[in-house]
Amino acid sequence: MERTPEAYFDGLYESDADLDRVADRLREAGMRDISVAAGYGRLLTFLVAATGATRALEIGALGGYSGICLARGLPANGRLVSLELNSEFAEMALANLTAAGLGDKAEYLVGEASANLVKLKERGDTFDFFFIDADKENYPYYLEACLELANPGAIIAADNTLLRGKTIDEKKQGPSVRALRQFNLTIARDNRFQGVHLPAYDGLALVRVKA
Repeated sequence: MERTPEAYFDGLYESDADLDRVADRLREAGMRDISVAAGYGRLLTFLVAATGATRALEIGALGGYSGICLARGLPANGRLVSLELNSEFAEMALANLTAAGLGDKAEYLVGEASANLVKLKERGDTFDFFFIDADKENYPYYLEACLELANPGAIIAADNTLLRGKTIDEKKQGPSVRALRQFNLTIARDNRFQGVHLPAYDGLALVRVKA
């Protein structure tokens, strides 16, 4: 089988015990491992650190893989707020971040993301970095909600923008596919921010919010 560019570059890096633990815990719990791709996880850490972000918001925690990647890029006084619908996932994610020595940076809000996004706005929270990796039908809504919570120059990243190839397959017309196509077009054309699409793995969108 021909080796993919992603597999080649992933193979250059040593194994990561903290991130491997996340995969192990998901498998032990019988949960599907749909964490962010390893290469994009490294990119999240890089971007959080490079931009000097001190507050990050994650929509969709799963087992804590992306949470670890985000928290690693934050300074010692940084804060990660993670929104997760499933309490079992939130508990596992916090346990995995704690095992990685990052639990003191994290706050998990369990329940519907839409309600918790309103709660964050009401309590006056703002963020320098966002990562969206949740239900795809709500990506356009999540983008707008993040913009309302964003500090000038904030970065918004969103995973799975190719949706396993469905977004480029005109025969696919399900609600998640249509929502992602709308989301992807907004990233490309909205003048409120600078946007870029990365086509590796399952696609990643990056947005820089204009001042």
